[in-house]
Amino acid sequence: MGVEGCTKFMKYLLFFLNFIFWLAGGVILGVALWLRHDQTISNLMSLEVDGAHAPTSFYTCVHILIAVGTVMMVVGFLGCYGAIQESQCLLGTFFICLVILFACEVAAGIWGYMNKDTVSEEMKNFYDSVYDMAMSDTLTDPNKKSAVGQVLKVFHETLQCCGKDKATSVFSVITSKVGFQDVCSSQYALVDCHGKINALFSEKIHLVGIAALVVAVIMIFEMIFSMVLCCGIRNSPVY
Repeated sequence: MGVEGCTKFMKYLLFFLNFIFWLAGGVILGVALWLRHDQTISNLMSLEVDGAHAPTSFYTCVHILIAVGTVMMVVGFLGCYGAIQESQCLLGTFFICLVILFACEVAAGIWGYMNKDTVSEEMKNFYDSVYDMAMSDTLTDPNKKSAVGQVLKVFHETLQCCGKDKATSVFSVITSKVGFQDVCSSQYALVDCHGKINALFSEKIHLVGIAALVVAVIMIFEMIFSMVLCCGIRNSPVY
């Protein structure tokens, strides 16, 4: 025994949406773990020069996504079980969790939009400081100069670029050719690193934004259906 008619249809529709929500949580968790262990990003994030580390704000966002994906999978399972068992308590708890998640997602979305260029700007600033240090005449310590040059070389080989912009790209290739610093390859001439950094992190951020938008739409429908089902269960004559 249980709900009948349209409410019964709503029950299975909610179960289906919760299953999709659970899968979406798994996808977000998988994407976040992929971003966390992406070789290109890992190579850049692990760099260190003279005690200064690469900015970690991108990894902070990724860790938040890992937590969100995990919570979504738990909440999705709760919703599936609550819908099948027709439990007002579980559905009410599920609704409250959805409201909290939705509010957090909206807040994170607003913050992310306002700071969408922060990650790439921080990485470009770090690259510029390493580049300027490598090309500076005041850096006389051979060991330190070699270490800085190796960090810069990792940047160039990872991103397949050379220099801040087109002009410094050509200059870097020329100085590398004459043995000033073995940091650039001629095949990356005219490929500026600022553009490569923008492209790398913008691509990842857009991917995260699309996933968040899809999940937000699913959450809105789930909140509506869970309340309708909860009211249907309460008004059902069998309870």
